[in-house]
Amino acid sequence: MSTLMDQVNPELLRTYAFWSVILVLKMLLMSLFTTLTRFRKMAFINPEDVKSISPKLKPKFDDPDVERVRRAHRNDLENILPFFVVAFLYLLTNPNPWLATQLIRAGAIGRIIHSLVYAVVPVPQPARLFSFGITLLVTAFMIVQCIVYFK
Repeated sequence: MSTLMDQVNPELLRTYAFWSVILVLKMLLMSLFTTLTRFRKMAFINPEDVKSISPKLKPKFDDPDVERVRRAHRNDLENILPFFVVAFLYLLTNPNPWLATQLIRAGAIGRIIHSLVYAVVPVPQPARLFSFGITLLVTAFMIVQCIVYFK
């Protein structure tokens, strides 16, 4: 009896696993970057954090640099998690290996560039829009392919 995983091309699964791990690492680094930005700007929101650093500090909720990093991280959570699910389901459709590899790479690289131009070294629009759009278009393409295949 074959399983669902028997239908997945092993090389595509390796590609998916590699880029998924890279994206998880990127999201973890965004958490660390938020923390580092909070320390650099001395912008902590929890009273116990503020008191442990200096009794003179007050909670700060609106530092623009911290908020930019937090928004970029939240955007990752809103877009990378659906990408993981859809890309995995797309692998079950027996896609063209070359195309699937390029789509997975493009989606992941789009998210990495998005974080770079949004939070690390802010670049004026449309850089963020283009990098966001890459992963959005890749995910949308995979969604359509899954709908057609699984209908």
